[in-house]
Amino acid sequence: MSFMKFSAMAFAVLGLQLPANAQSLLTRETPTSGAVARRADITAKERINAWTVGLAGGLIEGAPLRLAAEIARVVNEEDKLHVIPMVTRGATENVNSLLYLRGVDTAIINTDALDDYKAQVPFVRGRLVYILSLFPSELHIFVRPEIRSLEDLRGKKVNFNTQGTAAAYSGPLIFSRLGLDVEKMFIPHQVALEQMKRGEVSAVVFVTSKPIDAFLKGRWDPGFKFLAVEYDTKFEDYYLPSSIDATDYPNLVPKGERIATIAVPTILVAYNWPQQSDRYRRVARLVDHLFSRLDRLQSTGFDPKWKEVNLRAKVPSLERFRPAQEWLDHPQVGTGVPSQ
Repeated sequence: MSFMKFSAMAFAVLGLQLPANAQSLLTRETPTSGAVARRADITAKERINAWTVGLAGGLIEGAPLRLAAEIARVVNEEDKLHVIPMVTRGATENVNSLLYLRGVDTAIINTDALDDYKAQVPFVRGRLVYILSLFPSELHIFVRPEIRSLEDLRGKKVNFNTQGTAAAYSGPLIFSRLGLDVEKMFIPHQVALEQMKRGEVSAVVFVTSKPIDAFLKGRWDPGFKFLAVEYDTKFEDYYLPSSIDATDYPNLVPKGERIATIAVPTILVAYNWPQQSDRYRRVARLVDHLFSRLDRLQSTGFDPKWKEVNLRAKVPSLERFRPAQEWLDHPQVGTGVPSQ
């Protein structure tokens, strides 16, 4: 090997080594500086985790996750509270996360999601407590002109939207309670509605808060309608009575007519942590921040559904989180939230 080539290689190796050696010199810690850095790191970690509250929201395109994000936007305060909204696979998954997933303290669920747990977790109602009822999700059973009653749907094609949605869970459960055996479909509602117009699908089932744009703004031939579902004892464990009328859908419901239906409460729940535990204190702080700042959520720029939230609304089948009830019994002064 020539001297020139050897020199070039030597300088190349030296060039690679110099930055590495320089970097090692720059980052070499003295015992004192290393201990200080570790303490600072531990302090920062403790500070950022001190008041975190995990909130299971829902599907990324769904209303619950949007509400979870808005809760975080209003209640979060540096070094005092850090709510972390989480994307999940829906209402049933949220219950599962609340029961078993580390870091999850609260969740947005539909009340009937608890039905899945009655057998596997007999005392599930004792392990969860509700903070507040967010809004009702009304059952909409929309049918073709030839369908005149619920009985006419027996054996027919009925779409319940895609898996993971409220309709895909609550819809079949409600139909089971009604004793209706139908051919269940789980495709996007916008696709099913087009098939419905062509006569390929007999009905679509929505479980969401009214009004729904597809019915409010869509064009429907005469005869397309909503079917009534009367509230009775088979629904009293998880559901509430509700109705659909002309103020909701003036093009589909005659003025003055009321169509009975049921609603699934969408609620904010917490794990029933032991009193005096760290997680219990975190959720209690969330309650104080959320309840005292509800007026902010009801202002312009947030989901209009917040205007319908009543802090005192009760939820069937669950106990209220004690600090939430205590807050309602002794509301804070100057919060803008009425005591009645």
